Amino acid sequence: MSTLGTEVELDLVVERKETMAVGVVLLTLRHPENRPLPEWQPGAHIDLVLRVDMVRQYSLCGDPADRSRFQVAVLREPESRGGSSHVHEVLMEGESVRVRGPRNHFPLVKAKNYLFIAGGIGITPILPMVAAVNATRADWRLVYGGRTRASMAFGEMLRRAYGERVSLRPQDEYGLLDLPALLGKPQRRTAVYSCGPEPLLAAVEVGCEKWPSGSLHLERFAPKQGATAGPQSSFEVELAQSGKKLLVSEDMSVLEAVEAAGVPVMTSCEEGICGTCETKVLSGAIDHRDSVLTEAERAAGDTMMICVSRAKGDRLVLDV
Repeated sequence: MSTLGTEVELDLVVERKETMAVGVVLLTLRHPENRPLPEWQPGAHIDLVLRVDMVRQYSLCGDPADRSRFQVAVLREPESRGGSSHVHEVLMEGESVRVRGPRNHFPLVKAKNYLFIAGGIGITPILPMVAAVNATRADWRLVYGGRTRASMAFGEMLRRAYGERVSLRPQDEYGLLDLPALLGKPQRRTAVYSCGPEPLLAAVEVGCEKWPSGSLHLERFAPKQGATAGPQSSFEVELAQSGKKLLVSEDMSVLEAVEAAGVPVMTSCEEGICGTCETKVLSGAIDHRDSVLTEAERAAGDTMMICVSRAKGDRLVLDV
């Protein structure tokens, strides 16, 4: 689901910062003049521009119907590149933070049944999804794993709200999630949504290999293993709007070539996971290396993430 051209950039105020679990804080962001914030749907995320050189993506976990605030939960990562440490240690209530988005590459599709599988902080995009699905007649179940019960943000809240539909499975009590039991028998008319650490997502992908096409929906916080690998050959890129023709060498990305030509483009993660740099492709075959687009979106061949994806042939024409 592309959100090209729909996102905005705002300076919001950190109205509240509260601890939700061991190592997890919840930020509540509001407009300084109490203006309504942009609309969003379950699965959407925003960028927090923590510094000019530090932009991080976080899933919106509040109520889409409440346009007075955005809420994101941030895990303190032991091997953080600086973003989570900044949120936990530097960003304070009352401060201003620039926000870009919302952007949604993890949309909630209509289905008769839903199976949600969350790992750790991967519960955040699932929260508004289960609320939306619970308001319909669809059948659903959430299996939520984490290291310990104390580290599982929103866990007890979910159990109180939805009862037996929610299974909390802290690893120190139950071990790893029993994915063969959950996914071993393919089910028709069932959408599987999963978000969490890469080992979990890779295992869910394997478990869903025999499920009907289109059943599985994933949200990644890191690039899929091997996603950016492949041959590095040079090719030409034509920028249709500016009329420039660029050579993308073996050791540079399309994004780097476009920026070097002085053409402004929006970018963020530069790892192919956030969707910020999604760009329309007018012609040419694409070597997709992102961890965002679905197989159907890749097959359509009309957009690419220029931070990691390349040309399959010798030329691409971009709508830039």
